[in-house]
Amino acid sequence: MSAHLPREFSDAATIIVNSLAPAPDGNINDITDPQQHPAGPGIRGWGIMPMADYIARHGQNNVELSMDSLYHLTQRFTAEFAIRPFLMNHTEQTLAILAGWINDPNVHVRRLISEGTRPRLPWGIRLPAFVQDPSPIVGFLTTLRDDRAEYVRRSVANSLNDISKDHPDRVASIAKEWLQDAPETRQRIIRHACRSLLKQGHGPTLAALGFGPVNVTASDLVMKNSVVQLGGSVEFSLQIKNCENISRDLMIDYAIHHRKANGSQTAKVFKWKKLRLKKDEQVALSRRHPVRAITTRKYYAGMQRIEIMVNGHVVAQGEFDLQIQDMTQA
Repeated sequence: MSAHLPREFSDAATIIVNSLAPAPDGNINDITDPQQHPAGPGIRGWGIMPMADYIARHGQNNVELSMDSLYHLTQRFTAEFAIRPFLMNHTEQTLAILAGWINDPNVHVRRLISEGTRPRLPWGIRLPAFVQDPSPIVGFLTTLRDDRAEYVRRSVANSLNDISKDHPDRVASIAKEWLQDAPETRQRIIRHACRSLLKQGHGPTLAALGFGPVNVTASDLVMKNSVVQLGGSVEFSLQIKNCENISRDLMIDYAIHHRKANGSQTAKVFKWKKLRLKKDEQVALSRRHPVRAITTRKYYAGMQRIEIMVNGHVVAQGEFDLQIQDMTQA
């Protein structure tokens, strides 16, 4: 494209925009699935990506025209990556343009605002200014939190999850504020936005979602099998009792502290149950957790610790011995 499009950026941008297919207005499937949106004249779907990248590379000296071009491109796939150099190099001007799109009728334009401004967008350039201070984008997220499209609301949740990695207390405060008189759709995105903090047992977030400190007792963790072969499962059980005079909501998770090559352990938290216990009510819980080879984790033989957490606090723990067969000797 750089070799064959006109040297004048405005001429190149005109050619790019004029080459596009008609814009749908739905979720991403409307763009990528021919059965959802039969192919017509022009370019859409993955073919948009090099076009958007071209705009990002060659349009930095013409922000207005570049953003207008990305406005058209994102409606045919996405410009969430291409918009980020403009946010870095022309922050105030780009944010002002995005603010003017916040109520756009096209769902892909609205999603560009929440997704393109994510501080830590996977596979995208990190936006250090928003990592340090997300204030400029929180207003966008607040406006879009009840968007009529789940596609947009889900993006809002993912952006908040990004922010939570650097500003956990702030996201807990946002969650508490947003939950006031919140419809179910907003409650869902808040839970999704806070997923990392909930796994970490972040106290303010747990409290914001109604899972504050609670007085419970737990039995010893019973390990059904204390020796586990890689590829098998570890099974454990316990009983938990609410010792308070009122009913309480409990979020029960468990962490497995996997052994590392140097003998130390690193924890991975797994979601388990949400339940409500009445005064003095007791519940018996059991779990079978598969220990199988996956691409994102390397297992090492030896003792692995399990911790049971209620509303972020450890109430019981146990161990199992992971054995790994040497396939070279099998």
